[in-house]
Amino acid sequence: MTENTRRDGLVGIGELSRRTGVPVRTLRFYCDEGILEPRRSAGGHRLFDPVTTVDQVLLVRRLRGLGLSLTAIVGVLTERVSIIEAVAAERAALDTELGALRWRRASLVAVEEAPPNRRSVRLALLSTVHDRHAAYDNLVTFWRRMLTPLPSDMFDGFVAMNIPEPPADPTPRQVVAYAELITVTTDPASAPAMSRQLWRPDPTGVHDKRALLTGVAEACGIAGPLVVARVEPQPGAELDQFLAAHAAARRERDTPGFRQRILHGGNDTDPRIHRYWELTAEITGDTTAGAAHYWLYRSLEQATKPAAPVP
Repeated sequence: MTENTRRDGLVGIGELSRRTGVPVRTLRFYCDEGILEPRRSAGGHRLFDPVTTVDQVLLVRRLRGLGLSLTAIVGVLTERVSIIEAVAAERAALDTELGALRWRRASLVAVEEAPPNRRSVRLALLSTVHDRHAAYDNLVTFWRRMLTPLPSDMFDGFVAMNIPEPPADPTPRQVVAYAELITVTTDPASAPAMSRQLWRPDPTGVHDKRALLTGVAEACGIAGPLVVARVEPQPGAELDQFLAAHAAARRERDTPGFRQRILHGGNDTDPRIHRYWELTAEITGDTTAGAAHYWLYRSLEQATKPAAPVP
């Protein structure tokens, strides 16, 4: 009696191959990998229930066609995960892979587009962002050290608004800008410059750093739309909020002398600070906290100017 005419309804591997269109060698591989679980005849031949196994083999073939791993397919067959879950996981992995490929392609184009006498410099620069996720983590770490007093939810909000994630489909210029951003933060002079701008001028005089950071963030939030609208820096509610935050955190009053110390205590014109926020805006296309902070600084300049003499 042949394998095609067994009284128990089971079929051999050759018949299973005929019914599914999958080569015998592939079916043997599926068995060896534990994807299919055949029975054995008295002679040791593999036997299959055609009612269930044909559907299983067709499902395996279709999922393999979509690129799912054998491990994921076994999870589907054993019902540890659903087809939707397995497909979603594969799609997420593919998105990650495509993101890495887009980043790599933009980096290659950036090298091609560099002037011949600058290509070696461009190569060295881009080597800092081969791993774009590690580069992003470095930016977060840079600011975490700076903003230690902030509660986690506020810090997360700062990260979301001001620390650019690597673009999913970057232009060559964005990849270069991201690399330059990393270079700015690794400059030993950058952290002290930004720290001085933030604490103005002496962090030891700030009794409540968290309140200061919160108040300054609120002032920047108010000033942001004015920056977008290209309103010239000028005294107003946003500057009052900025000064009130500094005064309260230092347990001082907002006096003319206090304003002069706040005005001259920071490094608002430091080129590293400006370059950092310029690059951030170039990557995100949005107004940054740095731009709002500088707008407030210039507003303070206007507020502290001596009054013009009356003719």
